[in-house]
Amino acid sequence: MGSVLALLWLLTGFLRGAHGQGVYAPPTVRIVHSGQACNVEEERYSERVYTIREGETLELQCLVTGHPHPQVRWTKTAGGASDRQGESSLHNETLKIDNVSRHQGGRYYCKAENGLGSPAIRSIRVDVYYLDDPVITVHQSVGESKEQFYFERTVFLRCVANSNPPVHYAWRRGREALTQGSDAGVEIYEPFFTQGETKILKLKNLRPQDYAEYTCIASVRNVCGIADKSAHFSFNNRTAPPSIKLLLDDPLVVNPGETVTLVCVASSGDPPPLLRWVRPGGEDLPKRSVINGGTLTVPAVTVDDGGAYSCMASNNVGNAAKKSTTVLVRGLRKGRFWITPDPYHNDDNIQIGREVKISCQVEATPPEELQFSWLKNGRPLRSSERMVITHTDTEVSPGTTNLDIIDLKFTDFGTYTCVASLRNGGSPEISIDVNISSTTVPPELSVPRGRSHLIAQEGDTVDLQCLVSGKPKPIILWSRVEDNGGAAAAAAVAPPLMQDGSVETESSDGILRLSNVTREMSGTYRCQTSQYNGFNVKPREALIHLVVQFPPTVEPAYTEIRQALGRAFTLTCHLLRAHPARLLRYEWKLGSRLLTVGEFSEERDDTSYLVRALNREGYGEYTCDITNEAGAGRCTFMVTGKAYAPEFYYDTYGALWQNKPRVYGFKLQWTQMEPNAVDRILAYRLGIRQMGQSRWWEQEIAMEETIQKGELLTYNLTELVKPESYLVRLTPITRYGEGDATERTIAYSAPVNPHLREFQCGFEDEAMCLFSQDKSDEFDWTRHSAASRDTKYTPNTGPSSDHRGSKQGFYMYIETSRPRMDGDKARMLSPTFNMNSRSSSSSSSSFAANSPTYCFAFYYHMYGKHIGALNVFLRQKGPTATETNVWSLSGNQGDHWLQAKVNIHPTAPFQMVMEGVRGPGIEGDIAIDDVTIEEGECKNPPPNNLRSLAPPSSPHIWQLCITLSLALIGQQR
Repeated sequence: MGSVLALLWLLTGFLRGAHGQGVYAPPTVRIVHSGQACNVEEERYSERVYTIREGETLELQCLVTGHPHPQVRWTKTAGGASDRQGESSLHNETLKIDNVSRHQGGRYYCKAENGLGSPAIRSIRVDVYYLDDPVITVHQSVGESKEQFYFERTVFLRCVANSNPPVHYAWRRGREALTQGSDAGVEIYEPFFTQGETKILKLKNLRPQDYAEYTCIASVRNVCGIADKSAHFSFNNRTAPPSIKLLLDDPLVVNPGETVTLVCVASSGDPPPLLRWVRPGGEDLPKRSVINGGTLTVPAVTVDDGGAYSCMASNNVGNAAKKSTTVLVRGLRKGRFWITPDPYHNDDNIQIGREVKISCQVEATPPEELQFSWLKNGRPLRSSERMVITHTDTEVSPGTTNLDIIDLKFTDFGTYTCVASLRNGGSPEISIDVNISSTTVPPELSVPRGRSHLIAQEGDTVDLQCLVSGKPKPIILWSRVEDNGGAAAAAAVAPPLMQDGSVETESSDGILRLSNVTREMSGTYRCQTSQYNGFNVKPREALIHLVVQFPPTVEPAYTEIRQALGRAFTLTCHLLRAHPARLLRYEWKLGSRLLTVGEFSEERDDTSYLVRALNREGYGEYTCDITNEAGAGRCTFMVTGKAYAPEFYYDTYGALWQNKPRVYGFKLQWTQMEPNAVDRILAYRLGIRQMGQSRWWEQEIAMEETIQKGELLTYNLTELVKPESYLVRLTPITRYGEGDATERTIAYSAPVNPHLREFQCGFEDEAMCLFSQDKSDEFDWTRHSAASRDTKYTPNTGPSSDHRGSKQGFYMYIETSRPRMDGDKARMLSPTFNMNSRSSSSSSSSFAANSPTYCFAFYYHMYGKHIGALNVFLRQKGPTATETNVWSLSGNQGDHWLQAKVNIHPTAPFQMVMEGVRGPGIEGDIAIDDVTIEEGECKNPPPNNLRSLAPPSSPHIWQLCITLSLALIGQQR
């Protein structure tokens, strides 16, 4: 007896384990297509190629199974070098691209994941077919023979068309088709290095008949219904490449605001070339530009419009012609000066008897029009022995002028003005004043006391200040310094950038203002004197260190904790970073009620709070604030007794059934996410709303027992109006109250045969009553009539008419002539049938016992000495599709039609499979006709009805347990 109890205990444990897992399952993926596919074929490794024409609609659907319902994501990898869009993603089960382009071809991946097992991934390669208009280009060459004193002129006509798949080319001269060898003066070939891309027609030593109209026809052989395209070229003795000339000055110098007109004309070329203007590097033409043939007009020209412009001419003969010009817009900018003391003295101060040089620099366009003049105290100054004025070469940009004052005297003190202008005007002058006096001294730089180390907090505005003395007072340059690593590191790594993203910032008053500072702006800043607008001496510099304090950064910022009453749990707040990082305090609260406070130790970077037994007052928002001098970081925990959301089960087989002629029913199934996390779920609130309406209908579904994880719950929705769709909402309810709700849409889809009671098919229509060929077999059934059947068919086998004796009537048969082999199978599938609604409403325990019976009948013709076999299978839908052999017959049955009838007992939506097996020779054609399915037992089955199978019964595992237990008990007795 002990062994029996042990066995029962093991079986009970197995059942509990299976029940605990429930219907949770990792995802599976299958990609199906719809839309205008040209072709779909299998590739190796179970991947597929989907061919579509450019401009059509690409629609791919990712069919997924698994519970919880997987999340789906579409991604794409580039299909070629021309597609550099990188990877894009789409979170939707259906990928739809209207007006698909060639660049959208490539491999598309569908990834489904639901947290169980590994994600499921499938892919399909999309091949976009297209054919562009072909283009004919002409190239001519002339060869000279010195002995014969004649010229040989050879012409190449090159045809190019972008396409997928590779294009095929054909040439015509007038109405004459040109092929290799059809004309001794013509050669047609494809260069090896461009195989499948270009076709070249070579005219050797031109003859009068070669001057003609040529047509290149590009074809992809009507693949995807893409029609052929053609290009024409009229070749004559005037055909020549283009040449052009520009009717303007080069360079063209203009003043700002003027209108610029660039004129380009074709001087030769046949056919007349097309002219266009471009800028170097693909830069756009000015937006105000007006183009009229070869004339480009730019009104109100600006400095930014200056630069090179090119005229391009092309007529598809020879190489394109190109000529360029430069537009210079007059202007002066960036005026600067510097003072250089006598380099032979160590003292940088200006003193009587020294030599002083004042340099002035300006950027000018065009540089050769730049001219300088000098003034002293407002009066013109000319070059002399003690005051030497020099200018740099006008081709050196920017232009510079120098004033050397030799043996400085007291009378030389004063204001010197450098005036820059353009000889032809068009731009205002730039004047730069430089004062030379006994007070003119080099700069000194320092940081105010207490300002070399600054502490700020995030969000503050901080002023960094360097004091600069000297006359004239130079501009200050601010930059950041790498805090560690020295010169070697600075050479290898770029220095950090300023707040505005620049490497260096100018300041005229020595102050750098930083607004809304962040922690990333901490570091060392350098201020230094510039070498312009002051003395040309070694730069003076100083450093300021900025420390930006910031509040603690903590995690989790927000999290939800779901707990049942009476349970213990711990909340933990982690410190990630803070500045300053010590003297940190923490404070725990529930709502506004203080729970505990304390300080962080040197070793800890987190703080925890323990709830020993949760009561109703313990629900709410717990906060933990960790603070330093700069502020606080907060962890928030929302403790709630709300139940998690239900998880709708989408893989229900036969969820939809026909309830009544005008209404339908739906089997709603779901599991509960983490049912043991909170108090027991007492009920579900079910809400249902017809799509397009606003009113909700609600009711409660009571739960008498505790729900287990993975347990599949079921509720039948009835009286749903055809063909409307409904939105269903399901909300769990506990002692705490309502939990999270989940919604799904229920859509009606009409079955192939609603209320199946009778189905008849004589194969008289081309749709074959929605019968389809099984793609897993070796060959297909053929629809034919005796009147249309090929007269060359094999004699002594097959029917001479349909079952009713008509030569015009149709039937289905298997053609067993070569290349068919012994044992090859042809399989044909009926439409999918839903069963009568009476059985659909039955409970699952009595479903098999109450399943309806149908009579499947058909006529067959099995005549010939090599007849193989005819098999009939019942295929039922379910978690795994099953096939049961319900009728079989083999061998020669004579030259006449016979009827078969068989009772079938489906328990789920089903199909009938007709399988014809080829025999050992070619005289083995098998035919079927007039297939029917009727509700109820078969009446008067024919005597040759060889096989009628009852539905197999599969006892529940608890029945096996009881049977096995009783048997063991009987043995013990």
